[in-house]
Amino acid sequence: MEVKTSLLDNMIGVGDMVLLEPLTEDSFIENLRNRFDHNEIYTYIGSVVISINPYRSLPIFTPDKVEEYRNRNFYELSPHIYALADEAYRSLRDQDKDQCILITGESGAGKTEASKLVMSYVAAVCGKGQEVNKVKEQLLQSNPVLEAFGNAKTVRNDNSSRFGKYMDIEFDFKGDPLGGVISNYLLEKSRVVKQPRGERNFHVFYQLLSGASEDTLKKLKLERDFSKYNYLSLDSANVNGLDDASNFRTVRNAMQIVGFMEDEVQSVLELVAAVLKLGNIEFKPESRCNGFDESRVKDKNDLKEMCELLGIEQSVLERAFSYRTVEAKMEKVSTTLNVAQAYYARDALAKNLYSRLFSWLVARINESIKAQTKSRHKVMGVLDIYGFEIFEDNSFEQFIINYCNEKLQQIFIELTLREEQEEYIREGIEWTNIEYFNNAIICDLIENNQNGILAMLDEECLRPGTVTDDTFLDKLNTVCAEHQHFESRLSKNSKFLTDHSLPHSCFRIQHYAGKVLYRVEGFVDKNNDLLYRDLSQAMYKANHSLIKQLFPEGNPTKVNLKRPLTAGFQFKASVGTLMRNLQTKNPNYIRCIKPNDKKAAHIFTESLVCHQVRYLGLMENVRVRRAGYAFRQMYEPCLERYKMLCKQTWPHWRGPAREGVEVLMADLQVPAEEFAYGRSKIFIRNPRTLFFLEERRRQCLEDLATLIQKIYRGWKCRTQFLLLKKSQVVVAAWYRRYAQQKKYQKIKSATTVVQSFTRGWKARKILRELKYQKRCKEAVTTIAAYWHGTQARRELKRLKEEARRKHAVAVIWAYWLGLKARRELKRLKEEARRKHAVAVIWAYWLGLKVRREYRKFFRANAGRKIYDFTIQRIMQKYFLGLKSAMSAMSPINKNWPARPYLFLDQTHTELRRIFHLWRCKKYRSQFTEEKKAVYEEKLEASELFKDKKALYPSSVSQPFIGDYVEIRKNPKYQKLNSAVEEKVLLADVVNKINRANGKGAARIFLLTKSSFVLADQKTGQVKASVPLPDLTSVSVSTQNDGFFALRLKEGSASAAKGDFLLSSEHLIEIITKLYRVGATDREQLSIDISDEFLVQFKQDKVCVKFLQGGPKNGNSVSCKRKNNRLLEVLVPSTA
Repeated sequence: MEVKTSLLDNMIGVGDMVLLEPLTEDSFIENLRNRFDHNEIYTYIGSVVISINPYRSLPIFTPDKVEEYRNRNFYELSPHIYALADEAYRSLRDQDKDQCILITGESGAGKTEASKLVMSYVAAVCGKGQEVNKVKEQLLQSNPVLEAFGNAKTVRNDNSSRFGKYMDIEFDFKGDPLGGVISNYLLEKSRVVKQPRGERNFHVFYQLLSGASEDTLKKLKLERDFSKYNYLSLDSANVNGLDDASNFRTVRNAMQIVGFMEDEVQSVLELVAAVLKLGNIEFKPESRCNGFDESRVKDKNDLKEMCELLGIEQSVLERAFSYRTVEAKMEKVSTTLNVAQAYYARDALAKNLYSRLFSWLVARINESIKAQTKSRHKVMGVLDIYGFEIFEDNSFEQFIINYCNEKLQQIFIELTLREEQEEYIREGIEWTNIEYFNNAIICDLIENNQNGILAMLDEECLRPGTVTDDTFLDKLNTVCAEHQHFESRLSKNSKFLTDHSLPHSCFRIQHYAGKVLYRVEGFVDKNNDLLYRDLSQAMYKANHSLIKQLFPEGNPTKVNLKRPLTAGFQFKASVGTLMRNLQTKNPNYIRCIKPNDKKAAHIFTESLVCHQVRYLGLMENVRVRRAGYAFRQMYEPCLERYKMLCKQTWPHWRGPAREGVEVLMADLQVPAEEFAYGRSKIFIRNPRTLFFLEERRRQCLEDLATLIQKIYRGWKCRTQFLLLKKSQVVVAAWYRRYAQQKKYQKIKSATTVVQSFTRGWKARKILRELKYQKRCKEAVTTIAAYWHGTQARRELKRLKEEARRKHAVAVIWAYWLGLKARRELKRLKEEARRKHAVAVIWAYWLGLKVRREYRKFFRANAGRKIYDFTIQRIMQKYFLGLKSAMSAMSPINKNWPARPYLFLDQTHTELRRIFHLWRCKKYRSQFTEEKKAVYEEKLEASELFKDKKALYPSSVSQPFIGDYVEIRKNPKYQKLNSAVEEKVLLADVVNKINRANGKGAARIFLLTKSSFVLADQKTGQVKASVPLPDLTSVSVSTQNDGFFALRLKEGSASAAKGDFLLSSEHLIEIITKLYRVGATDREQLSIDISDEFLVQFKQDKVCVKFLQGGPKNGNSVSCKRKNNRLLEVLVPSTA
């Protein structure tokens, strides 16, 4: 039998606050403390989950836990956030109900982690598959990007979300995710220019400076030292437990997974760097002749670097910081800015630049993760937004945040009551109205269109004349003085005139969570959120692609003189949209609580927790749930849990579950007013009744355990006895077998010994007889051998004697002939010696006569002649040697004889050059006109692709054929050949790449002098004919692939369907012929060689990116679509 568990099993404290008895604030806090001390961080209030931040890792979020809570009833296991996520997901999948999960709590309570846990659980339990996994990965990886740009370290939380986030995750009918949409609310952009003490700016600034490479920082004109930037606080720049460098790499990887292009990532980093540079710009006053001060930039280096990053003219931005232009109808007025106004303009630009960048990031992520199909989707929304904030100094941001929480509390109470009422009606239980505090009066005080605080703030901002925070407070004191939830010392209500806890420049609102004191200073400026039009127009003039998108109002052709919407109005509208969205969905609530302000584990501060319990309205929630019936349960699990309490239902009840429960309750004599029967559930009014049932069940389980132990022990003893009896029989049988085996082994051994002795005696007798016979045979053989040896030696001796006599005669004759030859040689040498002596004496005599005759002029002329003669002989020898050692006639042969003498160096070099030119001329004279044209094409290909494309070396040895499909001979293409009027220069089969899936379709590519044609390979039908003047450029990669993109002129008729992305085995020949044909009639065709280029497909630009690494299907090149804007080509690496 399967073991059933329940929320009530092994319960530490009370798992569901609805069952808490007695219900007081102290018992509520004590129950939370008790569970927190035992690492139970989750507690229920009905279907609401209370989550306490443990500030440490707990082993309760493992894959095993995910499987444990998968497809289980909400109350079946101990409280956990997975139970709520599973309940919401199953309701969405099985009942087709849109869900929303509302996560609230103050900073540091764990809201962001809770939203991550919900999303990770849904990702783990939904379907699997390549596309589904890709969508899940993109949805999960959007978190690191938004956290980097929207989270910061505060005194309460090291990773505090400084914006509100609502994500709609869209599912198909099977429950598999299709995509999502993210909405952001009220980014705390004032943090960009100023942070409270002990807090940091947004994470991305520190991650960029810590984790970017030196090359990246150099391109962004940044340094790693945080102290170089005025916008970065230094007292808490480094945070324990945060690795900014590692997080930067994580963010880069997440942006790539979500679908950001490399140029988009670079543009985002440039804008982040520009914000840092903007903070370093400082101003100085400069007096003018009219007596007014004008601001000037102190050090223009940071301004220059920022303008270079954004592509803005330095003079334009510098003027925007010094002057302000006000337009009214047809009139323009230009005024100078003093130093304070210039600093205000600088900070306003920094805040607007960063907040608009953040909004663009959210929109860009939505573009990547949106559902591709347009059919109806199921939706699960996850809301992670600020909790109620009460600080010592509360300003406009806290007012807006608390207004949002008032609206969430209002919808929380309405939806909770509506859910209770619907369940009562569905189960047929009588509904009684429940009294509760309705905070609609507070919401009306803030958002009323006529006299609400936000409406009066907008009216004050739009009013002409002098507008200050004090005039706004005066207006509030006039209009809201009589409101019971508004308090101000300067109002007409006399009871607050002497309230010294209420300063003069403040007002106080009694929210549902308590009273909050707001300081009006800054309300008007923060609500206006003005950015001077001069700065918007300066930003629009930037050459940076992203800046123009962020500042559309800077377009001078679309000047709008209307005042922009205020921050309060925009937030009120977005909150209204959010509330309408939430009301269409089934709500699920997670209330996050921070146990202490030290961000430390194992510390539970009662006062802090009590404060959060009050402003989250948890006690009110428990009272609403307990106003009717405190506990309800389906009949089947109720009967399964308590059936052992009644003999009629134990151990098995054969009838309907409801009848079994009725029999059970009647047998236990529970008063009728303590419970009620619904259609599918039993409702129990008082927790004491439930605890009574649990106590009776515990006692019954103890009795059942005793009975089970008794039966088990008897069975165990009987089993042991039978085992011993069986063992004794087995042991006896084995012993008898062993004794017989030993006796048999002894008899067998003795028999074997007798047999071995007998066989040995017989074998030895036979051996002796065989040995005797062998000795007789060996004696006969030996005697015969000796006789044959004697005969052979005698014959050998006779032969040797005869040979010795013949050799002696030959030696004597040879000696005599040698003696005669030596005598004749001696005579001839003597005769030659005498002749040589006569010649030498005669030559000496002639020389003596010549020397005597020319002795007079020898010194003057003989030296020169000897030198000329020597040089002549050396040159003669050099040329003869050069002739004999001449290299081959091939022009590519670089061999050449070595230089014999140093003074011939120049001559030697010149002769080598002349010889090379001569043999090149001889080689060229052999070329025909056709061969010459082929070599010119090969030379053109070398200039285009050598050392630029990895495919080029393999194409050098391949001749350029041109017509690879034999278009004139093939009858299949006769119609296509007749359709092309000009001579076909090249005909080849190429693959046209489909943008949707990256697969290729075979096409015939024809090139003539005026156009190129793409035709269907099977039918020969012309698909496209493009004149060559419409072709602007060709893009290829540096890899060993055959992909190329034909870029067409924008606006031409040929470009209606976009560019062509093709692949061919003869890429080098095709592009070379295109280049040569195009260069004859117009400007030279541009050849772009890059591993990443853009291709225009109809209205969209798609990035084609080439990556190294062999694909799974072998060594072929493969093309895959990653998203709507990216095609990846995987090229096998060449070893």
